[in-house]
Amino acid sequence: MIADRDPTQSGIERIYREEYGRIVASLTRRFGSIDIAEDAAAEALLTAVERWPADGVPPNPGGWLTTTAGNRAIDRIRRESHRDAKHQAAFMIADDTPHEPTGLVEDDRLRLIFTCCHPALAPEARVALTLRLLGGLTVAEIAQAFLVPETTMAQRITRAKKKIAVAKIPYRVPSAQDLGDRVNGVLAVLYLVFNEGYLSTSADASPIRDELTGEAIRLTRILRGLLPEVPEVTGLLALMLLTEARRSARMAGGELVPLHEQDRGGWDHALVTEGHDLVRECLALRASGGARPGQYQLLAAINAVHTDAPTAADTDWGQISALYAQLYAVSPTPIVALNRAVAVAELDGPEVALAEVDRLPLEGYHAWHATRADLLRRLGRSEESRAAYDAALALTENEAERAYLSRRRGQLG
Repeated sequence: MIADRDPTQSGIERIYREEYGRIVASLTRRFGSIDIAEDAAAEALLTAVERWPADGVPPNPGGWLTTTAGNRAIDRIRRESHRDAKHQAAFMIADDTPHEPTGLVEDDRLRLIFTCCHPALAPEARVALTLRLLGGLTVAEIAQAFLVPETTMAQRITRAKKKIAVAKIPYRVPSAQDLGDRVNGVLAVLYLVFNEGYLSTSADASPIRDELTGEAIRLTRILRGLLPEVPEVTGLLALMLLTEARRSARMAGGELVPLHEQDRGGWDHALVTEGHDLVRECLALRASGGARPGQYQLLAAINAVHTDAPTAADTDWGQISALYAQLYAVSPTPIVALNRAVAVAELDGPEVALAEVDRLPLEGYHAWHATRADLLRRLGRSEESRAAYDAALALTENEAERAYLSRRRGQLG
């Protein structure tokens, strides 16, 4: 979805980010090379920055960028004195027809995800590469999401692309019999793409990137159509819908609005209803003897409890705490423990929760500091709370979140 037609460089770059995944996926299918696709997309951006301020943004900027990138890719192939037969064939094909069967669905971006999530790649590299290619995230943004140095993330992505080229990993959705084995990696990628849209890590992007949340939901719906019997796919879709339902209420006056302050009348109740129906579907599978729920089903159930409460005061924190305990048994990460501590604060008080939070090794994570700041504020420890807010502000570039944290810091005595 193109948000505007701003012909300035920042506006052009915003359009480019929105269209990046479509461009790279389309060119990868056409030319059989991720490197060619990325380089051509970057050249198309430079051309747009040169031309659009004078000529205006075209009516279909995504199509313009894709066509221009395709032409730049052909120019590159022409310049190469030695090219393999596949690239020669790609150049000769004018109608952009795939070179080989591409799998169960005709969706370039879903095929790109499955390529990047091939078992030959390390798990962390699969997610990072797909966030780079599908979401158009910078290496710095991905490194921040993984809490690792930027140089480490750059090396992971470079190695992953080289592995795809050397191993000749095919660009297609796997066969039906292999699909289930590959789905966990794909779900992880879709979830992280959604999260980047839910709360952007970049100062150069909108605080909430609805093109990413929308794309993640679209692809997850396709995946559920392929694998309706896999509860975790259903759980992830439910989680996304219940989260997306709150989008219009999450911002006010350029400031992030936390869940307990949101106007629940502004939620998309059709999405809430659909999400609740999917959660009930997962519960029915469990009741009929299915496997214990995985992390996406549990996260969806937690969101179902939140969205079922008419007001924040009606939230069933006991049920949420119990669900987080189940989630920690499935995924024992410090971030899950941090979220559970928020529920503990509502049940047992901020002092008990703070003791749990302080034990977590999350000093580089802004939400850890923000949680500590709120708990310290509730305990009347204003100076310590102010320092925690400062630490949280130093670790996030999202302007809406910074506005919220700054306001809360300013309210301290």
